Amino acid sequence: MRIGLTYDMREEYLALGYTEEEVVELDKPETIEGLEAALAALGHQPVRIGNHRALAAALLAGERWDLVFNIAEGMHGLGRESLVPAMLDAWKIPYTFSDPMVLAISLHKGMCKRVVQQLGVPTAPFAVLDRSEDAAGLALPFPLFLKPVAEGTGKGIDDRSVVRDPEALAAVSADLLARFEQQVLVETFLPGREFTVGIVGTGAKARIAGVMEVHIPGDEDAVYSMETKENYVGVVHYGLLEAGPLREDVEGVALAAWRGLGCRDGGRVDVRLDAAGRANFIEVNPLAGLNHVHSDLPIMTYMAGGDFTDLIGAIVASALERTDARRSSSR
Repeated sequence: MRIGLTYDMREEYLALGYTEEEVVELDKPETIEGLEAALAALGHQPVRIGNHRALAAALLAGERWDLVFNIAEGMHGLGRESLVPAMLDAWKIPYTFSDPMVLAISLHKGMCKRVVQQLGVPTAPFAVLDRSEDAAGLALPFPLFLKPVAEGTGKGIDDRSVVRDPEALAAVSADLLARFEQQVLVETFLPGREFTVGIVGTGAKARIAGVMEVHIPGDEDAVYSMETKENYVGVVHYGLLEAGPLREDVEGVALAAWRGLGCRDGGRVDVRLDAAGRANFIEVNPLAGLNHVHSDLPIMTYMAGGDFTDLIGAIVASALERTDARRSSSR
């Protein structure tokens, strides 16, 4: 098959004057090279497309692909991850991963938690702040955890993110509102262990690819920040969670959120334990990083005995299976 690749390359945006922090979610050349190699090893013909502007130009020029492998994150607004899938839907071109609605909901962490809460999936009590003045009216008990409502890769998270008094709440919320120009998610701090759950597949056929604990030894108050994620070697300890009741609890929360939200093909769900040791949903990553060396989903795949080509093959197979089923049902 001829498979197009849509993505946002860091170096292209840096050349336009964006900062390192602004582009941290975007892709490096080796990520695209790794995907090309995996797709070629599976017998496909990978074709680089690029970002939404390049996609628009290619579509208008008449280019078409059997499938698009989409990892484009976008740069601006709450619909930035939805832009490429919406364009592909308009041209009726099948693509990997979730649809525009799912990507928009999951990007806004407050809206996503509202949906997950409605589904009955455990998640920490939370509020969304529009203004720093609103922090004084929150009824949530300290300590609290603060982060921008629509960022990833640890952006806006640092050693001040856990706040323990009203003064810190006001100061940190004001800073985040000003820096990121978006709402701030405030949630009850979950003091337990943290896991990221890899999932491959869609709906009832979604399966667990691995459950990996994320632990920073020697500092119980350490947070999984942007800086930590970018420089994880020697700092973060990753380990697969052993079989047992805890893993069943963590997997159950992750799968319920994944299926309930309508996520597709592959990604991750982050889960953390509360003070009683119960698994709680943190957030979903329906466009999970796919750097074959550094990203969490490939790392846990290797730890579970799999390889990168098989992971990409399973994602493509899921996308093809659901698009073929949709075409058959419309005949």
